[in-house]
Amino acid sequence: MKPENRSLISGILGSAGKFPERPALVVEKRSYTYGELLRIASSYAAALDARAISAEPLLTAVFAMRSLPAYAGIVAALLRGHGYVPLNRSYPVNRTEFMIRKSGCRALIVDEESSRLLDEVLARIDYPLVILLPELEDSTSLKAKFPRHIILGMKDLAPGAAYTPKTPLPDSIAYVIFTSGSTGTPKGVMTSNANIRSYGEYAAGRGNVTERDRFSQSCATTFDGSVFDLFTAWLRGACVCSPSQKELLNPGAFIKRHEITVWFSVPSLAVFMKRLGSLKKGNFPSLRWSTFGGEALSQDIVAVWREAAPNSEIDNGYGPTETTCMSVYYRWDPVRSPSEVHKGIVPIGYPNPGMSVLVCDENLREVAPGEKGELLMAGPQISLGYLSDPERTKKAYVVPPGRDEIYYRTGDLVERPRGDGPILYFGRIDFQIKVLGHRVELGEIEAAIREETGIHGVVALGWPVTPNGAQGVEAFIEAESCDVAGLKKRLSERLPEFMVPKKFHMIRRIPLNDNGKFDRFALQRILEAVV
Repeated sequence: MKPENRSLISGILGSAGKFPERPALVVEKRSYTYGELLRIASSYAAALDARAISAEPLLTAVFAMRSLPAYAGIVAALLRGHGYVPLNRSYPVNRTEFMIRKSGCRALIVDEESSRLLDEVLARIDYPLVILLPELEDSTSLKAKFPRHIILGMKDLAPGAAYTPKTPLPDSIAYVIFTSGSTGTPKGVMTSNANIRSYGEYAAGRGNVTERDRFSQSCATTFDGSVFDLFTAWLRGACVCSPSQKELLNPGAFIKRHEITVWFSVPSLAVFMKRLGSLKKGNFPSLRWSTFGGEALSQDIVAVWREAAPNSEIDNGYGPTETTCMSVYYRWDPVRSPSEVHKGIVPIGYPNPGMSVLVCDENLREVAPGEKGELLMAGPQISLGYLSDPERTKKAYVVPPGRDEIYYRTGDLVERPRGDGPILYFGRIDFQIKVLGHRVELGEIEAAIREETGIHGVVALGWPVTPNGAQGVEAFIEAESCDVAGLKKRLSERLPEFMVPKKFHMIRRIPLNDNGKFDRFALQRILEAVV
């Protein structure tokens, strides 16, 4: 008997075989069955394979958002035996170019909206790419404009193409998601097929997911929260409902219109919904499983969400991208949980099956129960490391003293539980923060400001601070004056909007702490005094 194929695509193909006529995807006001999605993705894969560039790495970039090409492109990459690399058109062009170059992708799937940035992106790429624009009826002008590249359009697709999927090895890459990097450049986290299958199967079982479920997709595919929606659903034959940008302005209406049963979002989105007045008693009867992740979850949000979704279980999910979406879960219990909340913040809970945790001091020695330390994690969800970056990988993926397994250093401060209690989260050990659900390395922002100004004395802080992270970023610059407008413009060309500081403070001398380092706490007190 052959061993089970543990690839991600085999799980999707299994659902398509069982439920070919059930909806797999709702996007742009249209529903696509598993059979339709697979046929479309197969036509993409066949077109790319027919014109593949020699020595192509096993990665396909998907430059598309909330569109059929975005989701069919992901499936097409997996059908090819590739991992997918999601790109985001809201990011600066030079960041997109960096991701393409760093990943080594030679194949690019682009939707109509993102194609408007192709001129700028391709002007920076000096080697040939195969670019598929499946919504483009006539590719003649683009072919003439970019003779270096192979441009494929709608006419190059074989309708309902017969395609033989490639079978990747379990340890091959399923996707690469780029996260903010402390040295000024993003890090490409390589997640294997085995990593995501391990997580997806556990999550589907935890939520008792069936083919009748309808998942939300509040996160962009460049955020690993999207992984939960896509693959927990597609491994069980459920449907993923992708809201348009307009629908994201009123998530409550989206839940009701599409009869969502499984919800995932960052807590900030729930805060936004509360401000809109959407979290009224009994407003979301269809919801049966709600998960929040990416930020600290407050007890106040749980309380109003329970009122709005009375039939829903509520989970707090924790896990850096490097641990494949959520590797620790906490289920809210109305009787027990209020006594386990710490300063209004819900615990992150207990590791998934097969995952092990350590709470360590700076020497990677485990602290005593009840003491605080850095959370380290090992197990089947620990990713492969950082793409083409062995030095960063070596620093983050370690074997602690007395252990024989690789652990990922999360950089998060937690309390080692006493007995069988849940893990409590206390924030970042380093200077990584969450801004509107996005993981941000303040060091990357500081490095960009230093490069643009030539000034060494720069400190970025998350501000104003919220229970979920920070609303934005503000920066201190050790200078008498600075062309702030010009600096903001230049930073917006290299950083996502949520990473560009909202305010810049000129300071004659940045205070130092006892170790001779910039005193961030002193600067935070300055910000507090301004309020």
